[in-house]
Amino acid sequence: MGFEFFEEREFKETELGPLPVDWQVVRLGEVVEIRQGKQLSSKEDIEGKVKMPFLRTSNVLWNKIDLKSISFMYFTQEEMDKLRLKSGDVLICEGGAVGRTAVWEGQIENCFYQNHLYRVRVDESRLFNYFLSFFMQYAIVHKNLLVSDANRTTIPNLSSARLRLFPIPLPPLEEQKAIAEVLRRVQVAIEKTEEVIRATKGLKKSMMKHLFTYGNVPIDKVDRVKLKETEIGLIPEHWQVVRLGEVVEEATNGDWGNDKFTDGFSQCHVIRGTDFTKMDRGLYNEVPKRYIKTSKLSSLALKPNDLLIELSGGGPDQPTGRIFIVRDHIIERLNPVCFSNFVKRIRVNMELTHPEFFYRYWQYLYIQGRTRLYERRTTGIRNFKFLDFINSENISLPPLKEQKEIARILQAVDEKIQKEQERKKALENLFKSLLHNLMSGKIRIKMGE
Repeated sequence: MGFEFFEEREFKETELGPLPVDWQVVRLGEVVEIRQGKQLSSKEDIEGKVKMPFLRTSNVLWNKIDLKSISFMYFTQEEMDKLRLKSGDVLICEGGAVGRTAVWEGQIENCFYQNHLYRVRVDESRLFNYFLSFFMQYAIVHKNLLVSDANRTTIPNLSSARLRLFPIPLPPLEEQKAIAEVLRRVQVAIEKTEEVIRATKGLKKSMMKHLFTYGNVPIDKVDRVKLKETEIGLIPEHWQVVRLGEVVEEATNGDWGNDKFTDGFSQCHVIRGTDFTKMDRGLYNEVPKRYIKTSKLSSLALKPNDLLIELSGGGPDQPTGRIFIVRDHIIERLNPVCFSNFVKRIRVNMELTHPEFFYRYWQYLYIQGRTRLYERRTTGIRNFKFLDFINSENISLPPLKEQKEIARILQAVDEKIQKEQERKKALENLFKSLLHNLMSGKIRIKMGE
């Protein structure tokens, strides 16, 4: 199956915008049956009822059912007869993420659903279930069509009456199926890429544990490595254990500067902790420009192999203590570049440790949760006790040659992860483009190829 652009395709004006002349626009209620699920109750008279699995809004993602967490409640036989899901049912969120939609594929036998979900059964002679699911994503995420139809009380929700009146396009059935097939293929490719990223990140954790315990030694030969017991566990006999602070030669606080020009100030990019991930993704244009005192510029200017530590963060998903290494291309793209007052710059003693090795070892401690032990919360903000951390935590130091080899291996794994993340981003952009062009009829699918 392929697709091509049809410039000569005729369009007509509809309430959904220009659509091909052979497409209809109908109300959703004309081509589906809608039924709301069972309301949750903290008190259940279980006589004559059976405890059964049911889905919540958290189980319904965009075009995907997430079954990592399944809940149970009691149903009567009458309720089960009415609310039992069957393969091919479309589930639409009434509350929470209003309108989020996915197709149930019968993953669990005898499964039901709560009242914050609608079960939608399509008229298969007119509407393809996966086409509907993808159109809902297009309408809500990209066109913002359903937001105004959500009731705004304390919690946004979508009434069944409004859902039935929601307008949807109705291409010929075979074209609906072709559109859905193309989008599903891209979605599957995205999911497989996500699996590769997860697996590679898991591999990295295992490799870190192995490399920082035995060095660059094959797993089947670790029994040949002579180990010694230390305060951080077993390490090779010829390695050292030192405090992090012993290899930190310089630790400097940054400056956020001013947002407007003032005499005696010069403009430069200023890196915050929130920019670490952006730079890893190549989003250099999102690193802000600020005005720093010209007299401070030379002392705050970053150089290749400088290490930056995030000193403050927000909620539980934003822990402090993350580390970032400044590479040559960062300097090339952002020169001149400094760092904010919520970031600490580290320069290590190059005779004792290689910056790339230090960076990887700090990452290892961060993944283990060691940095979280040195957090302090004030007025809702997490602050990292940098000096306490480097003066208390230890690091194992192989000879410099081994440090470089360990860092090289871990860098290769990171490059694999970054490559897959870039692939995922490209696929997501492709999906977004296809979703828009297919749902508006700008691309027509070739049939039977």
